Amino acid sequence: MDTRELGRTGMKVSRLCLGTMTWGRQNTQDDAFQQMDYALDHAINFIDTAELYSVPPSAETYGATETIIGNWFKARGNRDRVILASKIACKNAVGQNPPVDYMRDGAMRLDRANIEAAVDASLKRLQTDYLDLYQVHWPERATNFFGRLGYEHAPEDTSTPVEETLEALAGLVKAGKVRAIGLSNDTPWGVMKFLALAEQKGLPRIASVQNPYSLVNRTYETGLAEVSVREDCGLLAYSPLAFGVLSGKYLGGQRPEGARLSLFPYFSRYTSPLVELATRRYVELAHAHDLDPAQMALAFVTSRPFLTSNIIGATTMEQLKSNIASANINLSAEVLDGIAAIHGDIPNPAP
Repeated sequence: MDTRELGRTGMKVSRLCLGTMTWGRQNTQDDAFQQMDYALDHAINFIDTAELYSVPPSAETYGATETIIGNWFKARGNRDRVILASKIACKNAVGQNPPVDYMRDGAMRLDRANIEAAVDASLKRLQTDYLDLYQVHWPERATNFFGRLGYEHAPEDTSTPVEETLEALAGLVKAGKVRAIGLSNDTPWGVMKFLALAEQKGLPRIASVQNPYSLVNRTYETGLAEVSVREDCGLLAYSPLAFGVLSGKYLGGQRPEGARLSLFPYFSRYTSPLVELATRRYVELAHAHDLDPAQMALAFVTSRPFLTSNIIGATTMEQLKSNIASANINLSAEVLDGIAAIHGDIPNPAP
């Protein structure tokens, strides 16, 4: 499998990254062990998790995914073969975060105390001395993410200053607890602010940006794609299948047993009529070219020049094997033209 450098860190990560947010909720520890074994055997060296996981988040499953990964490291003795990423959650200024008041007594700022407490807890659950990549899961400041369109400025911003957050993250790097840092669910302003402060203060640079990107959400291409290429902080694309919607399995109101949107119908980001229309056309395009719709959708994301790694997630081994096989697919000019035509007609129906 091809690899790309993670920012300017010198670390080489596989073009596909194993996502983990279902482990401990939809998947058992045995399921997760099987997925990690298979991924590692198929040249995936990059695993992404978060203190928040499992998803949907709850007090009962908080940290469960990291615990499972830590148990796998202990059982396999292979920590040195994995580029491991995790994230710190925070309480956003305008309530755009999941209900996570059970974390760190609900304080959850992006200040030094919270960052140090969060990383130490993650390291303990993961049974490791260091993280290769530590990411801010979403901004503390008031801004637009998680599908919110339009920016509404909050003049009385009480969030932790970006400089304080960056200095705290730099402390983790200096202490050897973290090798590199990244952002998630952030905006062009946020990424450039972190980069500018890093340059001004001689602090660690942002190595990556983990944001949603798929055939039904290509908003990253406006602003952030240029930042990724020019500043060497590539995209770690999450939800590349739009919660499985782009496989076509939910078309016509279908709700397969055990599927994410069957279990958790309140996840509505990818279930609008426009998403249904766009998905139907993408599925038809894939079938017209003898492609699996999910593999076509993944191959498109993986081919983007601003991408560092495409985060795949699966609840079954059959799905995982198919997702990994997408790395071998090169989309033809005809398929790419078809994708462009659909995107032109129905641009970003699930931002």
